[in-house]
Amino acid sequence: MIRTRHHGGLAVLLLATALLYGWNLAASGWANAFYSAAAQAGSQSWTAWLFGSSDAGNAITVDKTPAALWVTGLSARLFGVNAWSILLPQALAGVAAVAVLYVAVRRVSGPCAGLLAGAVLALTPVAALMFRFNNPDALLVLSLVVAAYFTQRALDRDAAWWWLPLAGVAVGVGFLAKMLQAFLVLPALAVVFLVAADVSLRSRVVRLIAATVALVISSGWYLLLVALWPAAARPYIGGSQHNSIVELALGYNGLGRLTGEETGGLGNLNQEAGWARLFGSEMGTYIAWLMPAAAIAIVAGLVITRRAPRTDRTRAALMLWGGWLMVTAVVFSFANGILHSYYTVALAPALAGGLAIGVALLWRNRGDVRAATTLAGMVVVTAVLAYVLLQRNSQWLPWLRLSVVAIAIACSVLLLVVARLPRRVGIVVGVFALVAALAAPAAYTLATVAAPHSGAMPSVGPVDSRGGPPGGMFDAPTPGAELTAALRRDADRYTWVAAAVGSSNAAGYQLATGSPVMAVGGFNGTDPAPTLAQFQSYVAGQRIHWFVKSEMPGFMFGNRSGSDAAEQIQRWVSTHFVPHDVGGVTIYDLSQGFTAAA
Repeated sequence: MIRTRHHGGLAVLLLATALLYGWNLAASGWANAFYSAAAQAGSQSWTAWLFGSSDAGNAITVDKTPAALWVTGLSARLFGVNAWSILLPQALAGVAAVAVLYVAVRRVSGPCAGLLAGAVLALTPVAALMFRFNNPDALLVLSLVVAAYFTQRALDRDAAWWWLPLAGVAVGVGFLAKMLQAFLVLPALAVVFLVAADVSLRSRVVRLIAATVALVISSGWYLLLVALWPAAARPYIGGSQHNSIVELALGYNGLGRLTGEETGGLGNLNQEAGWARLFGSEMGTYIAWLMPAAAIAIVAGLVITRRAPRTDRTRAALMLWGGWLMVTAVVFSFANGILHSYYTVALAPALAGGLAIGVALLWRNRGDVRAATTLAGMVVVTAVLAYVLLQRNSQWLPWLRLSVVAIAIACSVLLLVVARLPRRVGIVVGVFALVAALAAPAAYTLATVAAPHSGAMPSVGPVDSRGGPPGGMFDAPTPGAELTAALRRDADRYTWVAAAVGSSNAAGYQLATGSPVMAVGGFNGTDPAPTLAQFQSYVAGQRIHWFVKSEMPGFMFGNRSGSDAAEQIQRWVSTHFVPHDVGGVTIYDLSQGFTAAA
């Protein structure tokens, strides 16, 4: 009966998560058109699919390794290029992440803790945002949760030797989705296995070496493939200044994110670097709601299990999720490079897992006044933080923040004496305490789900005061019917129906026309691809029909690092070709040959 009830609880959790992440997905349209256009390209060209090209003409890739695009590109091939085929894989990844987290936590703390962990992950606002959006973070998070689960399996005395190498493979998949960010979990996974695995020290070292080899192979094969592939037979590697996948992985998407030394990047648009960044105005509502509670729960759990044997599974799990949370939080707090608020989704599984395991331990020890006091304090701290975060959007549900605080105070008082209450009454108090802790992030999650999201930097929370969706920076243009028809004219005669500076600009025209559009300069317009000479040769060879005058993203913030090839190209086009106004957009017909503009 108990087993059936727990299975029913898991079914409800997963169905609710599927509904939460899958409801009205198409409202966001192309979501991040930058990646949607690449998925479209991958559905038209296997070369574009393999390299993650922005267009089927294979001018330039996106500025990430393309594992996430392999998924959406295949989905677009199977089901057509539309919002559902591109966004549904992300929602499914979210449901899978919740399921794997449940299984991982259940192994050490039981099904109730597993359900709590899954619910916390599902109801974290940034998780709902990114599992309904087509950035690479959905695949990254799923890969890392799977790696953590495999590591837990590897700790058992009778575990097969290949569990830890499988964890290395899972992290490698995460690397191919978002490069070095995936490696932030490695210290926690390695230390936990080395300390807590129930095998000899020699076996632990050997298995760690095997896992390292698996990680290198699973993450490095693609870099080797691209490095050895003739550059003339593949697209330019977007995000690099020298057409180098290694430069992209270790520089622009690697150490540059920590140091800020990212040639061609926009710099860090989040100016709140420091220990309070995750609670600040930029990131707080994305992830911070339960972070103090999770930290308290993890520390308390480690104290409770301090005298347990070296191989204790509960303590090992606390070390794993706590180590993941700590390392990632520190890096995100002090990174000086590009760091978007939605990156904090990588904290959500660790937060949820550590919180659930710690709460389960504290609840089992609630007869100890120290455990009861800790539980009460966690509820109060969470409610106060919820009040602060909700106050930042004070016009939205003003009653919620006061209600959360009132319920939390009442529950915290009762939690101090919960062991003396009848069992059923104590359970009711515990349930209400969870409601008080989860109400605010759950409400913010529902508001996030209800709003459509677009652009390169989507935001959590309700629509703004003007009724528009949050976020939308670096959104792609939506050309009118007249301009779309003009760009489509004689499309089959050209490799690219048009060219535009910046990948988001090009993506809008490509998605509208269904034909390749060259993204001059890559995402920021600061990549040297193509050079002016190369662009001129394409024009002379009648390979590009139109040039669309565009704002250059890399210079909108006063950033002039990287190449100025895109600026040179736009200046050359405006000098040598006659402008035409079509639907309020200036375009140049490059098929007319070199003539001085009037």
